[in-house]
Amino acid sequence: MMSIRQRREIRATEVSEDFPAQEENVKLENKLPSGCTSRRLWKILSLTIGGTIALCIGLLTSVYLATLHENDLWFSNIKEVEREISFRTECGLYYSYYKQMLQAPTLVQGFHGLIYDNKTESMKTINLLQRMNIYQEVFLSILYRVLPIQKYLEPVYFYIYTLFGLQAIYVTALYITSWLLSGTWLSGLLAAFWYVTNSDFISSSEKFLLPHLIGWELTLLAIFISTFLFSLTWQFNQFMMLMQALVLFTLDSLDMLPAVKATWLYGIQITSLLLVCILQFFNSMILGSLLISFNLSVFVARKLQKNLKTGSFLNRLGKLLLHLFMVLCLTLFLNNIIKKILNLKSDEHIFKFLKAKFGLGATRDFDANLYLCEEAFGLLPFNTFGRLSDTLLFYAYVFVLSITVTVAFVVAFHNLSDSTSQQSVGKMEKGTVNLKPETAYNLIHTILFGFLALSTMRMKYLWTSHMCVFASFGLCSPEIWELLLKSVHLYNPKRICIMRYSVPILILLYLCYKFWPGMMDELSELREFYDPDTVELMNWINSNTPRKAVFAGSMQLLAGVKLCTGRTLTNHPHYEDSSLRERTRAVYQIYAKRAPEEVHALLRSFGTDYVILEDSICYERRHHRGCRLRDLLDIANGHMMDGPGENDPDLKPADHPRFCEEIKRNLPPYVAHFTRVFQNKTFHVYKLSRNK
Repeated sequence: MMSIRQRREIRATEVSEDFPAQEENVKLENKLPSGCTSRRLWKILSLTIGGTIALCIGLLTSVYLATLHENDLWFSNIKEVEREISFRTECGLYYSYYKQMLQAPTLVQGFHGLIYDNKTESMKTINLLQRMNIYQEVFLSILYRVLPIQKYLEPVYFYIYTLFGLQAIYVTALYITSWLLSGTWLSGLLAAFWYVTNSDFISSSEKFLLPHLIGWELTLLAIFISTFLFSLTWQFNQFMMLMQALVLFTLDSLDMLPAVKATWLYGIQITSLLLVCILQFFNSMILGSLLISFNLSVFVARKLQKNLKTGSFLNRLGKLLLHLFMVLCLTLFLNNIIKKILNLKSDEHIFKFLKAKFGLGATRDFDANLYLCEEAFGLLPFNTFGRLSDTLLFYAYVFVLSITVTVAFVVAFHNLSDSTSQQSVGKMEKGTVNLKPETAYNLIHTILFGFLALSTMRMKYLWTSHMCVFASFGLCSPEIWELLLKSVHLYNPKRICIMRYSVPILILLYLCYKFWPGMMDELSELREFYDPDTVELMNWINSNTPRKAVFAGSMQLLAGVKLCTGRTLTNHPHYEDSSLRERTRAVYQIYAKRAPEEVHALLRSFGTDYVILEDSICYERRHHRGCRLRDLLDIANGHMMDGPGENDPDLKPADHPRFCEEIKRNLPPYVAHFTRVFQNKTFHVYKLSRNK
C-alpha cells in the first residue's frame, strides 16, 4: 500500500461599492474627498486594490498547493511509474485518457481511440466520451500538443499545474462572490483566508469543477458558460444543479426573486444539460436526470396555476402548498416515464443508497452497501465543528445565519401577506426589513449545502466553501450590522462602519497569528512517495505480460494498471453504469466464498488472463464487521459472515471456503485453474488457464 515517509535525503535549499446603500452610508461617503471626480477616483482605487489582492490570493493559493504536493511526494524526484501511481482510483483512470490522447499519433486517432475504446472494459467496445466526463482531459491533451511547451514542461506537470491553477480560480471566485455580496473586498479577503485554513483540498477529479457560485450582478452569458462547463466536467452535476433549482423555486414562490430571472435560470440549466447531452453522444443518464424533470414540471405547474401570487395570506399559503405538491408529483411522474422509455438504470444504485441511508428500508444490495460502509458517505463527524470553530468560521457563520434566517422569515411572511404590493423584489418602504435576492439565494443555498454535508461527509467541501463566503459577507455587510445594532438600541452610522471593518480585520489578524507558523512548518516538512509493492507490480506487468492481456482485480487497483501499463481491464472505478456494476460484483467473487471453478468461469466470461488478489482486501481490518468487502459479498450471496458476531437468521454457511485465502494453499482444484506468476507482500497475481 502507498505510504508517505520522511525523506532520507532532505536538504533542499473592493467590486464597486456603489451597490444600493443605506442613507447613513451615503453620509459616510460624503466625508470622502468631495466631488464626483474624487468619488470616482476612490472607487477606481478600491477596484484596483481589491482586484490585485484577489489575483494575488489566487496565485498564492496555487503556489501553496503546488509546494505541498511537491514536498509531500517529492514529485520532481520520483520515477514516472511512481508519479502515475500517485493518481489514485478515478483520478488515475481519467489521467490515463489524457496520456492516451498524448500518445496517439494524431488527434484524429486519439479521438477515435476514445470513441471506440476496447481496453477499459474487456470484450466490450465503449464510447468513453459518452460514458465519462473526460472532455477536460481531452482539452488539456490538445492544448499540450498545440502549445510549444513540450521541451520545457512534462505532460504530467502540465496536468497538475492546471489543477492547481483551477484552485486559484476557485479561491478568486469565492473572493469575488463575497465581495459582490458585501460591497467590500475586505470580505473577499476574509473568505479566502477562511477557505485556505479550513479546507481539506479535494481530489483532482473534483478540482476540475469550475466555480459555480453566482451573484445576480453576473450576466446571463457568464452564468450560462459557467453552468455549461460545470455540467461538462462532472458526472454528478445534475444533483448539485437540482439544489440550485430548488433554491430558485423557493425564492420565486416566496416573491424573493423576479419570476423572469428564475425562468431564465431554469432555461439555462436545461439548455446546458442538453448541450452536454449532445456532446456526450446523447448520454441517457442526463436525459433521465431529476433536474430536467423538475424544471419542466415547474414550467407546467406555472401554466396551470397562473394566479399563484394573489389572494390573502392563508389563500396564498394554500396555493403554494398545492403548487409544491403538483411540482413534486409531476417531477416523479415525468422522471419515471423518461427512465422507462430510455430503459435507464445508470443511477439506480444512488437511489438505493439514499433509501437505505435515510432508514427507508434495510438492503442487502451490494452496491448500496458499498457506499453505506464508506466513511466518506457517512454522517459528518462532530469533531468537524471543533476544527471549524478553531478558525472562528463556525461562530461567525452561525451569527450571520441566525440573523439572515430571521430576516428571511419576516420578508417571506410580508410577501405572502401583501399580495397587492407592487414593490420591486428585495425592496420595501423605509423602516421595514429587506433581503436582497442575492442574499436570499445564498442563504437557502448554504442551508441546503449544510444538510447535504451533515448527511454525507464527502459533500463537506461544498458547504465549507459556502460557509467561508457567507460568513465573511455577513461580517462585512452594513445591513447585518444595522439590524443587530438596532435590535440592541445601539444604532449609529459610525458604529456600522466601525463594526463592518474592525471585526473582519481582527479575525484576519487572529488567523495570521494562529495559523501562519503551522503553515510555514507544513511547507518546510519534506517527505517522499513510498509504495514499493505497487511499483514492483506495475513493473512486472509491463515486463512479463502481453500488451493485450486482460486483468481483473479491485476497481481502485485496476485504474492504476490501466494508467501505468495500458493493459485491458475487466472493471474500473467509474461506477455509473448498471452493466459495469454487475461485472464488478462478479469479479469481486474472488474475495467471496465460491468454488474455484465458479470463480474461473466468471473471470473467463470477461476474457480475463490475469487476476490480482490484494491482502489488504482479503484480510481487511479497516472496516468493522459487516462493512468489510468480504462481508458485503457474503451477505449479497446469502452466506454467513466470518468472525464472532451475529448473522441474520436466513444467512446460511457457505459450501466453499473463501477463495482469496484458499487459493494460496495451492490445492489441486485451484492449481487446475490458476497458476501463481507473481507475489510480494501485498499482491498475488494468478494466470488463468484457458477454457478447454
